[in-house]
Amino acid sequence: MDMAPNPTGAKRARDQLRQEMTAAGCGLAQISMEMRTRFRMRPREAWRQAHGLTLQAAADRISELGAARRGAEVAADASLVAKWEKWPALSGRKPSLHVLVVLAELYGCDVADLLDDEDRKALPPADLQLLEHQPPPAPVRPAPAPQTPTPEPEGIDLVETASGESAAWAMWAESTNVGDVALEQLLAETRALAAAYLSSAEPPLAVFAKARVMRNRIFALLEGHQHPRQTTELYVLAGYLCGLLAWISSDMGEPHRADTQGRTAWLCAELADHDGLRAWTLSTRMKVALWDGRTQEAITLARRGSAYRSQGTVGVLLALQEADAWARLGAPDNAQAALARADEARSAQHGSDDIGGLFACDDFRRINYATGVQLRTGRAATALDAAAGALTIPARRAYGTEAQMRITLACAHMALGHPEGALEALEPVLALAPEQRLAPLSGRLRTDRTARVSWARTCPASRCRSPSSRSRRRSGVSARASSLPWSGCRCTLPTRGRELEYRFANSWTTWRRSSCFGTALPG
Repeated sequence: MDMAPNPTGAKRARDQLRQEMTAAGCGLAQISMEMRTRFRMRPREAWRQAHGLTLQAAADRISELGAARRGAEVAADASLVAKWEKWPALSGRKPSLHVLVVLAELYGCDVADLLDDEDRKALPPADLQLLEHQPPPAPVRPAPAPQTPTPEPEGIDLVETASGESAAWAMWAESTNVGDVALEQLLAETRALAAAYLSSAEPPLAVFAKARVMRNRIFALLEGHQHPRQTTELYVLAGYLCGLLAWISSDMGEPHRADTQGRTAWLCAELADHDGLRAWTLSTRMKVALWDGRTQEAITLARRGSAYRSQGTVGVLLALQEADAWARLGAPDNAQAALARADEARSAQHGSDDIGGLFACDDFRRINYATGVQLRTGRAATALDAAAGALTIPARRAYGTEAQMRITLACAHMALGHPEGALEALEPVLALAPEQRLAPLSGRLRTDRTARVSWARTCPASRCRSPSSRSRRRSGVSARASSLPWSGCRCTLPTRGRELEYRFANSWTTWRRSSCFGTALPG
């Protein structure tokens, strides 16, 4: 038997090797190992060749076995099987644990037999840990008896055979692992999650967990076969769910993990060729970059997103986000120009948002961004009037957006010399439940310097501009609370104002000790 390596692995050579080793009493494990050595195959391909299965035959058997797995269905075609076999090469696709289990059942081996060292290095640690607890392998099935090659049909038989092959392929192409009703349900559930994150009815982590489960369901469907239109719709839903996970991750104070989700959302948008998802993904990535301190990068992302002519309100939000970033950089002219573009985008708006909820910019959200920009660009009176007016409108709104609006209102009051109004505006913010104390709210309370500068300018007593640590201790204001703009000042606060400030100092210290996820907020 010639043992020289043959990288091409011609079908005749593979069949001959399998037949000779079977006749010599070799088992499937030995045959697959020889296939790997001689023809330089990946382990999954070697096991398929040891059984003498074509890609399509293996795909059919996988679909049969996978259909019997309630809640973990697996469907495949020849192309997908080939990609599973090539992974972790760039042209391959990583098989899920469910797929590996079905392959092991089909080939009568252990899941570990289907992986080599290269595969294990590319697998996530969590998958490797699960693989260590797999049940014992099923009994190895005997190799099929060598089959006599079927002669090629001739004449009219050839025409009939070709017709049957086309009919069989048409039946496969028409099949799908997801129907239109199922897609409609997935869309409805995605919309519900995007709306739930803005509501106070569910904690943010509960929404995150549900979005993760839904994303994984869609990823599993994409590993199977469906019509091209349905594949596109699944990519769009997967992209929006990754965007939701990115937004929540950022609110949890995890910008790097949020960036990972954002890149995956962008990949889905590219694969679906969907401009709406592209624009919303860039809006999400802009938000992550901005709160991570990458302000110039955030502006670039916002401008990239604005270049897509998408339906709905994403164009308005992107312009507002850019204005917010310019205001933080101390560029009032650029910020006001971006606000003007937001008004233009609002006038030119057409169609509705695909998902809504977090992926929509209603009037309250728009006013929240605009008032923040006006405050940072020295227009405190304009910001105060707009924020106060918006808060009086009886409408359902996101609790996080309302909290940010109240922080803007408080800072505007302080900038105009109204400390009591500021403290009263913040009372609902301090009363938020621990799970609702998102990182952006802490950041706004901690880093906004506008009110500090304005209050120092308007306070008539020089001792209020730079209160000493001793005066802070005498006044009962904690060191952490004294980092706020109005802390330490006693000259103009009436009795009610002092009472509110003492309450604020105590509440602020308590508020900062816990975040929405049970860890200390950044100092």
